[in-house]
Amino acid sequence: MAKRTRRRKVMAEINVVPYIDVTLVLLIIFMITAPLIQSGVEVDLPQANANPVDTENMPPPVIITVSKTGEYFIDLGQGADEEAVAAEELLILTRAVRKNKPSTQIYIRGDKAVEYGKVVTVMAALKKAGIEKVGLMTEKF
Repeated sequence: MAKRTRRRKVMAEINVVPYIDVTLVLLIIFMITAPLIQSGVEVDLPQANANPVDTENMPPPVIITVSKTGEYFIDLGQGADEEAVAAEELLILTRAVRKNKPSTQIYIRGDKAVEYGKVVTVMAALKKAGIEKVGLMTEKF
């Protein structure tokens, strides 16, 4: 009895199943960690010796003021005096302005004596309302 030996064909395909498993695990890790990384409030603080912003071709900015007593005032840039508003009304007005003119800049002007938490509360509320970039106003010394 003679044994016949069969030659196996060389397999030229790459087994990608392990790579798909690793990719799936990495995707799950990134999906879980991404919201944790973005939980802070991003702020671009202006330099003390910076030049004024060129606003000739831009719509007038919306300026939100936090007074010493913690009251909120809003200047919509229409030449009118600032109006005292509640926190909810502040968000509604700001959203309406940004909806009509998306390039409108938002600035927060806080009094020196106001609690830091009041300014951060306004910034967090604006971020929840969909306004990602907010500027802080300072006086030049």
